[in-house]
Amino acid sequence: MEALCRLSYSGGVGDDSNVPIRIIAIAVLLSAVACSPSVASVRMSTETGDVVAHAEVADSDEERARGLMGRAELGSGDGMLFVYEEASTGTFWMRDTLIPLSIAFWDEDGSVHTILEMEPCEQEPCPSYAAAEPFVYALEMNAGWFDRNGVEVGDHADVELLTY
Repeated sequence: MEALCRLSYSGGVGDDSNVPIRIIAIAVLLSAVACSPSVASVRMSTETGDVVAHAEVADSDEERARGLMGRAELGSGDGMLFVYEEASTGTFWMRDTLIPLSIAFWDEDGSVHTILEMEPCEQEPCPSYAAAEPFVYALEMNAGWFDRNGVEVGDHADVELLTY
């Protein structure tokens, strides 16, 4: 799909190309879908009820490395969901991140096992933030979001990847 994101077609409708216009239209449509950012809905079940976060998905090494660097703000229920194919013990840091964030980590069963508060870091050395256990998901939200919404260690998280 990445190749579709780089697709460019310089020909016009009346050119001598042997490529049918229908094929080009399908390729353009697929590239629009493939190039749009992935988003997810994360439902966290707490003692007081469910709370939902809307998050951009970072599921490649490049997206995870960039994270929320340079962002000046996030919507009140918006964040970034880091998705890993296998359980990870990696750490997070706040280099070049402009806003304080909270992060929750959970395993493949959806059990939240770590929630941390993270401060922006403009100059190295920046602290690293590690989960207490291996995780397959990590959700970054505005600082204090999990506390304000009653999300605690032991709660359950369900992820629904959304496609448009």
